[in-house]
Amino acid sequence: MTAATSKSASPVMVIFAFAIVYIVWGSTYFFIQMAVADFPPFLLGALRFLLAGIFMTAWCVIKGEKLFGIPNIKHAVISGILLLFVGNGIIIWVEQTVPSGLASITVSSAPLWFVLLDQPKWSENFRSRSIILGMIIGLAGVIMLFSEQVSASLEGNGGVEMGTMALLILASIAWAAGSLYSKYKSSQGSTMVNTSWQMMAAGIAFLPGVFVRGELNGFAWGDVSADAWLALLYLVFLGSIAGFSAYVWLLKVRPAMQVSTYAYVNPVVAVLLAVFFANENITLIQILGLVIILGSVLLINMAKYRREKTAALTKPDTIAN
Repeated sequence: MTAATSKSASPVMVIFAFAIVYIVWGSTYFFIQMAVADFPPFLLGALRFLLAGIFMTAWCVIKGEKLFGIPNIKHAVISGILLLFVGNGIIIWVEQTVPSGLASITVSSAPLWFVLLDQPKWSENFRSRSIILGMIIGLAGVIMLFSEQVSASLEGNGGVEMGTMALLILASIAWAAGSLYSKYKSSQGSTMVNTSWQMMAAGIAFLPGVFVRGELNGFAWGDVSADAWLALLYLVFLGSIAGFSAYVWLLKVRPAMQVSTYAYVNPVVAVLLAVFFANENITLIQILGLVIILGSVLLINMAKYRREKTAALTKPDTIAN
């Protein structure tokens, strides 16, 4: 992230983008489960990202954006495969059988992978006690939030198999890797163009699975419920176009560790939607987990804010000297 890019990022736009990533992405777990009830998983992924990619590409053409920069396409395709095909594709797959609230636990470990994989920021992140403490507190909150469900799965009381939990961890690693690759390799070109190619690459990557698994055999478009269609539209326009665009932009203008705090807020939103709209119960320990998660996000963001404020205050003195 260059100084020019950082300065050009309006604080209001940064807050708005974080709000989209925090709230809209937290809701996508609920809508994925609603859509995958009627759409086969690979078909759902292909439809979601191809439609989003087509709409965004059309908008790029209207705006006169340069679409065909070979290096940019290469980087966008790689990051799109990691982020959307592997990371999001696993979520779609597991939500065939796993409740949306529990599936959202996959994002809880993302900040850990961001720190471990973000080599250029190792010296900065590992020196900050507030960031490390915030990560630990946030992870503890997520563990509290889902402790009862995970315990049930380990005891064999209708919980989730360990293989599925391993897939969710893989999704989190792929997401962190793709995010960091996008941050450091896709610096040229507009966010809109890069996002368009990421969407298209992921949508195309889902297509072989559609045919290998024979998902169109016996599939009747007319049997898809109105709820599933509405969920798909939500995932295309809000989850993909609005949410993912905000996320990619934030990666350009804010530190990756700070952007990764979405991982602690998304489960909160997912659980609340499950409680109010899917009749899932929430316990006292889960409420405590929600409070702890929000506190960890505040701690991490305050650490970044204090560091940037200190740098801004000392910079004029450095120039004067």
